[in-house]
Formats: sequence, structure tokens, C-alpha cells
Amino acid sequence: MDLLTKFIDTYPVFLKGMLLTFQLTIVAVFIAIFIGLFFAFLKISKMKVLEWIADIYIFLVRGTPLVVQIFIFYFGLTALDISQFWSVVLGLAFHNGAYIAEIFRGSIQSIDKGQMEAGRSLGMTAGLAMRRIILPQAFRRAMPPLGNQFIIALKDSSLASFIGMYELFNVATTYGSNEYDYMSYLLIVAVYYLVLVLIFSILVNMVEKRMASSD
Repeated sequence: MDLLTKFIDTYPVFLKGMLLTFQLTIVAVFIAIFIGLFFAFLKISKMKVLEWIADIYIFLVRGTPLVVQIFIFYFGLTALDISQFWSVVLGLAFHNGAYIAEIFRGSIQSIDKGQMEAGRSLGMTAGLAMRRIILPQAFRRAMPPLGNQFIIALKDSSLASFIGMYELFNVATTYGSNEYDYMSYLLIVAVYYLVLVLIFSILVNMVEKRMASSD
């Protein structure tokens, strides 16, 4: 009963933290999609230099912790006066963009090459055929792994607490520290994360069904 009372009493503060976490994730994922698509095109490029650039980017992201990347954006770009919000957003986008690039690369390369050739035979340029024929199919195939990556990004947003951002996880640890009761507030914050994951899962499923119905 004490846990339920704490849940109800802290609801307004946790709700603000949850909304901030949701905003961080949505904006970061939106940017990460463009980053991922850009580097996916570099990966499948016939120019070795462009492929190497993509490989280096993906290696750097995979080889360093996300929290270090967030710190670099927050402390390393002080001359640009980047806020906490945008430091976390850029860190998350930079990090997830590498994994999304591999998702898009695999999805694009999984489309039969004959479809590109068919588009070219109809008088389309390679870019037009890619945009109208290949990419729509690639996006449909990429949705399940993209959905998983979005959920990972949501949970990774908790690292914003390391630079003092008062998002969902920081709310829980602050209450736990003040009241010497970490376990109760960790259980409470787990419920909020589960709600957010459920919302993201529903949104991804809706997009998948919409794409499937358009086939």
C-alpha cells in the first residue's frame, strides 16, 4: 500500500519526466532515421571511399559507449552552447543512426536486383527507381528491426540523467536518494518505462499494418 501511495503522490513529477523522455526519444529517432538512411546509401555505394566513411562511422559508434558520446556532445561542443536536451538528442541520434544504417542497408540489399533493372527499363533514373520502387519495399522489411531499435533508444534515453537532465530515470533516483528508498522508486519508474514501451510498440504495429495493407 505504501508503494501505491508513493506512486499516486509522485504522479505529476513522474508524468513530466515521462513526457520529456518521450520527447527525447521521438526527436532523436526522427533524426537517426535520416542519419541511418544517409549512411546506408554510403554503405551500398560503388565508391569505396564513401563505403569506408560509413564503416568508420559505424565502427566509432559501436566501439564507444553511448554515455561517452552524450558527454562529448554536452561537454565537447560547449562553444556552440548546446542545451542538455539537444546534447542528449544528438547523442542518441548519432548512436542509433549507425544501427539504423545497417538495418536499412540490409533491407535495401534484400530487394531483388531485378526490380531496379525493371525500373530502369521503364525509363526511370537510378535515383527515381530507388525512391519509388526499392525504398518503399525496404521500409516495410525494415519496420520490425526499426521498431526494436526505437525501443532501445527509448530505454537508452535514461543516460540523460548522467548530465543532470531531469528525465524519467533521474526523477526516480532523486526521489530514492531524498527518501532513502531506491527500490520503491525504481519499481515505480519501471512501470512508466513499460507504459512508454507499450505506446511505442502499438505505434510501430500500426505503421506495420498500414504498410502491409498498402501492398
